[in-house]
Amino acid sequence: MDLPCGTRNFSYKTDMAIFRTKTHWAMLIGFLILLFSLPFNISSYWLGIMNLIGITIVAAAGLNILMGYCGQLSVGHAGFIAVGAYTTAILASKLGVPFPFDMIASGIMAGLVGMLFGLPSLRVKGFYLAISTIAAQFIIIWVINHWSSLTGGFNGIVIPPINLFNFDFTTQGSQYFIIMLVAVLAIFFMKNIARTRIGRAFVAIRDNDLAAEVMGINVFKYKLLAFFIGCFLAGVAGSLMAHWIGYLTAENFTLSDSILYVGIVIIGGLGTGVGPIFGTLFIRLLQQGVQYVSPLMGSAFPQLPSGFAAGLGPMVFGLAIVLFLVLEPRGLAHRWQLFKSSYRYWPFSY
Repeated sequence: MDLPCGTRNFSYKTDMAIFRTKTHWAMLIGFLILLFSLPFNISSYWLGIMNLIGITIVAAAGLNILMGYCGQLSVGHAGFIAVGAYTTAILASKLGVPFPFDMIASGIMAGLVGMLFGLPSLRVKGFYLAISTIAAQFIIIWVINHWSSLTGGFNGIVIPPINLFNFDFTTQGSQYFIIMLVAVLAIFFMKNIARTRIGRAFVAIRDNDLAAEVMGINVFKYKLLAFFIGCFLAGVAGSLMAHWIGYLTAENFTLSDSILYVGIVIIGGLGTGVGPIFGTLFIRLLQQGVQYVSPLMGSAFPQLPSGFAAGLGPMVFGLAIVLFLVLEPRGLAHRWQLFKSSYRYWPFSY
């Protein structure tokens, strides 16, 4: 990592630290203070948006481990989120399991299901693996819809709110603290696992799985581990979503949502620590902008087709994906790295 002019590391421990300078720590503390003071300064509507962003960051962090670090293309991430959400719904509503035990159990269940559908990764890769994960999306949703005695089927299932220390987290503001705390821990976990032996094995498999196998890496084992970790975080995100929404149906977990998560990690930057954050912020705020602009365009241009405003969101999302793949394939994280280098090397930024 580039350091400001005049800053040096004099030990291996300092060189490997995430936060190396006093400025880093001051910025981290300031960011956390700002993050957890937002409920006192913004409206309930924007708190709901921030809660959705936090849940999406947790899910995107899992997909970033799977796709960005290990190179396993998955287009069924919403299905694994659904596994976590319905596990929480069953444990909390029918068995009375308290939070956070239901969240941990949801992550483990989603991770095990992810490992099951990750088995084809031993023989297939790339787009063929993507097809098998799409199959996971359809199979999971079919099971949810037809196992009505357990999941509620098409009628859905009600989930009680989070209760800690005899306090119900029912408002957007109270839920915000738990969701953001889990999001911060998920990013910290993702960043650190990339720096371990497991993370280095993931990167080796992503770059060249044949060379990784020659070096002694058990490719199949680490691929399954990547599926477990990535889907574990997806299950945690599903658990948070279940408590946040309070009512689940399979319509909350569509194939378009899975494609959305793939777009988030691509736009944010595959295999980077800040990629899920930047990608989630960009996509979720873009969605809010489209929702605001669509009615205005419909009223300003009545000659447009009746379905144009409704289809504006997917069209803008697809255009954003194409532009990033062409103009900035390394995502917003690369722009952020260039920005950091420019001010750290100032006045010799050239």
